[in-house]
Amino acid sequence: MKHQRILIADDTIQICQLLKAMLAPLECQVDTAADGCEALAKLSPEVDLLLLDLQMPGIDGLGVMRRLRADPMFGDLPVIMVTGRESREDRLRAVEAGVSDFIAKPMDRAEVLVRVKAQLRMKQAHDEVKQSRLVLEDTVALRTADLRLALADMQVAQTKTKEAHVDTIRRLVLAAELKDHDTSEHIVRISRFWAVLGRALSMSALEVEVGSHAATMHDVGKIGIPDEILRKPGPLTERERLVMQTHAEIGARILAGSPSELMQTGEIIAISHHEKWDGSGYPNHLAGVAIPLAGRICAIVDVFDALTSRRSYRRAVSDAEAVDIMDQGAGRHFDPSLLGVFMDHLDEVISARQESPACVQQEAVAPLPPLPFLGRGVVRDDQNPACR
Repeated sequence: MKHQRILIADDTIQICQLLKAMLAPLECQVDTAADGCEALAKLSPEVDLLLLDLQMPGIDGLGVMRRLRADPMFGDLPVIMVTGRESREDRLRAVEAGVSDFIAKPMDRAEVLVRVKAQLRMKQAHDEVKQSRLVLEDTVALRTADLRLALADMQVAQTKTKEAHVDTIRRLVLAAELKDHDTSEHIVRISRFWAVLGRALSMSALEVEVGSHAATMHDVGKIGIPDEILRKPGPLTERERLVMQTHAEIGARILAGSPSELMQTGEIIAISHHEKWDGSGYPNHLAGVAIPLAGRICAIVDVFDALTSRRSYRRAVSDAEAVDIMDQGAGRHFDPSLLGVFMDHLDEVISARQESPACVQQEAVAPLPPLPFLGRGVVRDDQNPACR
């Protein structure tokens, strides 16, 4: 185990020797400095505690403190001021300069050991917190890099990740892609759109990271839908539509029971992204805020991407047409407040779509005929492009 290091700065040799003898039971590495200049020269990140005399020739104790605290490297270094008959004002100035504690002369061995041990414990705890923070930052950086790589090239991703649940998620999404060729680029865009809306809602960076990655699993249940229904080029029959709707429950069952926060959020999105604000959605007919926020976000970005993307059974609509269609569903299909936030950040959504890999710009095509509605501004399920 690494021995802690103590630096004693005092212009009196006898004081330095006395302090070294008192500190011997601690088994620390102890070094000495004869004045302020030498003390500053000997300071390094390896020093865990500074015992500093106030009255020294050249640079005195307060001068050392001012230079020390001005350096970010030593901002949290504990300093015990060794004082004689200094005035109350001198002690106050020392506290203002950043002194951690005081030892009065003549020195008592028991007091010295108690005060030094306390400061060393605090320094050790602080160092452990800093080390943990560095490890956490490194871990987050690695996770973020892996997630971006997975979203950028989901079909061919072979890179191993440090987090086993991230690798599992990527493999589940790849399995869904094999069933539905439209899914590959769609899941990348959905993730980016979800992140735009999450940031607009002032979610934390971690919430945006988890939600946007989990959103890629919203249609993972399609691996359980027969190919003849999933890839049907025309409208679905009523029976086929009911079979298609089971993908929400299938996806939730696939993702259920995991201790991973990403998988848990993926389960929530899978089961709720086809619920509607007015309760007419599926599978549980939830309404209003009873629908999880992550699912409400996914419902909006999923429909927008589905409307503006080509499918085997229809052409894409323009962004303007998609906005008009979705606006009619405010308060019925979509959370109206959330849809308003989405519309306010539509430019960011479009920019995120253009950054998606293999993104193909829409062709200039003649306007499509109006999509069928149920008379309340909601696209019929058998025609709703997001249901496919």
